[in-house]
This record gives sequence, C-alpha cells and structure tokens, in this order.
Amino acid sequence: MYQRTVLIVEDEILIRMMLADTLADEGYDVLEAANVLEAVAILGQREIDAVVTDVDMPGGLSGLDLARMISTTHMNVAVIIASGGHRLRPEELPGDSVFVPKPYGLDVIAALVGEMTSRDEVRMTA
Repeated sequence: MYQRTVLIVEDEILIRMMLADTLADEGYDVLEAANVLEAVAILGQREIDAVVTDVDMPGGLSGLDLARMISTTHMNVAVIIASGGHRLRPEELPGDSVFVPKPYGLDVIAALVGEMTSRDEVRMTA
C-alpha cells in the first residue's frame, strides 16, 4: 500500500510538531523543514505528495516563493499555503495551491491534505 508523504515547512517548531503529529496519526509519512532551503533539499531527495508551508520564513525566501517553485518543478505536489499575517487571494496563488488562514484547525489541514492527495491518482505514480 502506498503511503503518501507530506512535507511541513514551518519555522515555528510547536506548530510544526503539532501538525506533524496530526498528519502522522492520519497515516502520512511526515517530513519537516524549518525554512525554504531545507524544504528544497528534501524535495530534491524524496518523493513528496503534499507540502504545507507558512508564508513568512527565515532566510530570505518565503513559503510563497517555495510554492511558486513547486508549481513549476513538481507540478504533481499538492501545496497548502498558510499565514496569520497575510491574506492571499486565489489569483495570487501559484498553480493549484490552496490558502488557509492561521489560526487553522489541525483537522482542517489533515482533511485538506487528504482531499488534495487523493483527488488525482496521477500523483501516486508521478
């Protein structure tokens, strides 16, 4: 049975840990990155089905920059962009990414990851 892999890109360690625990409990293989550069390194080494990223990140690159990169280089990866300080309109989102305002319910993110990774079976073979 295929286990979907989710990459969480979040610089706030407690948020990252809670989300990782929630998604692991839902049966996902969960990887974590504290910034965009760590996320890019993981994307280059592992098959990822979904990315959950915050907008504001340390290191000069934002989660929105990451989402733009994914939309051109890893088009089969579902992307959820979250932020408490920004409100992104659909036309500002790259590719098929989805915006979720913070604070969000962990169950909301888990359901969204489930929906986005199962809606297109091509993701499983890409």
